[in-house]
Amino acid sequence: MALPPGPPWLPALQTAAWITRPAPFMERARRRYGNAFTVRLAQVGTFVFTTDPDTLKTVFTAGPDRLRAGEANVALEPVLGSRSVLLLDGAEHIRQRRLMLPPFHGERLRGYEQLIAEIAEDEIRRWPAGEALALQPRMQAVTLEVILRVVFGMDRGPRLVRLRELIKQLLTVSTRPWALVPWLRRDLGRFSPWTRFIEARDAVDEALFEEIARRRDDPSLPDRTDIFSLLMQARDEEGSPLTDRELRDELITLLVAGHETTATGLAWAFERVVRHPGGLERLAEDDAREYADAVVHETLRLRPPIPLVARRVVNEPFLLGSHEIPVGTMVAPCIYLVHRRPDLYPEPYAFRPERFLERPPETYAWLPFGGGMRRCIGASFAVLEMSTILRTVARARRLEPAGPEPERISRRAIVFAPSRGGPVFVSAGRRLGQDVQPVLETDRSQDPARDSIA
Repeated sequence: MALPPGPPWLPALQTAAWITRPAPFMERARRRYGNAFTVRLAQVGTFVFTTDPDTLKTVFTAGPDRLRAGEANVALEPVLGSRSVLLLDGAEHIRQRRLMLPPFHGERLRGYEQLIAEIAEDEIRRWPAGEALALQPRMQAVTLEVILRVVFGMDRGPRLVRLRELIKQLLTVSTRPWALVPWLRRDLGRFSPWTRFIEARDAVDEALFEEIARRRDDPSLPDRTDIFSLLMQARDEEGSPLTDRELRDELITLLVAGHETTATGLAWAFERVVRHPGGLERLAEDDAREYADAVVHETLRLRPPIPLVARRVVNEPFLLGSHEIPVGTMVAPCIYLVHRRPDLYPEPYAFRPERFLERPPETYAWLPFGGGMRRCIGASFAVLEMSTILRTVARARRLEPAGPEPERISRRAIVFAPSRGGPVFVSAGRRLGQDVQPVLETDRSQDPARDSIA
């Protein structure tokens, strides 16, 4: 069984390229090898990247007897826990997913919008006018507060302050580059990265289990509408609730999946839209919801925080186009490259939110939240959150790019973030004059020809 061709480097060199220069690495591989190519990562495994929508459909519709996402996500277990919906497969995954879905849909979802806007307004009041401000850390502060107050349902007070600080420590150590390197995940002494991670995780766990116990004894639990409380009240078909461990793992999953990725998406959205003529003004209009959603969709197309998803082949070889992929290999739908196909998106490097006003996202062409039965449960919540924050900021402040050049992509653990944190100039009044480079269809800052992998 011949795998698709791929870079001929040793796995250690491919791993170094994937960690340090992931975007050029993928772009050059596609240019050289086509819609499917093989990447070998040291101590991680063999991945077959695929970018063809037809083969993507076969991947996303395959059952757990053929492809397993939970097994492919096993590297996340130290953070998320073994009972996270991202690490489960088959019947266990379906049960957990059904329990988690209701709080993220329908009118209940819209009920969170006002609180999200209030949280954003509180953050904006602290922004200094007339100065440069890096938006990545500011968006991290906003999205963390959204998780604490909307998802976890924490009230203002010392418990909120304590949990916020503990979670910030956990997120700091878990998003550093070493987190991608399996052989560094060992206890090398009191001050080693892994030891600091374990200490931060255990401190968060202790606080969460305390909150779970307190919430179970809260007589007002049936009246609460935060996602944490709704999950505590959920029951499966046999009438069983989530256990304390399952609740902990799902809360951490919502934290990790909904904090860094959403904050990064927002930083990219502002970085793109301040360079798009009339974009901020349009976001500030009273009827801007549809346009704001389009900005979110286009941002997540052009700058998806997560570049790929993976499935492990199990039981028997998996037919991917003309290739039989052997058992144990990872099949990896490549979100980043699918979103740059000119046959799906004319002028694929252009930031043009209007394309999503003309046509809604397509199932196997727009994949920032994955696809099929494993599509992110919080996708609708994330779009609502991003859209609400974009409109709130645009109405309250005028923003300009802090420099003429668009930002490059850099890695924060598994997330693709703006290299300089998305700096902008903030003004409470008139727009500041700035000679900026607009976002064109030939975005030279991301031109794969500027880098080489082989």
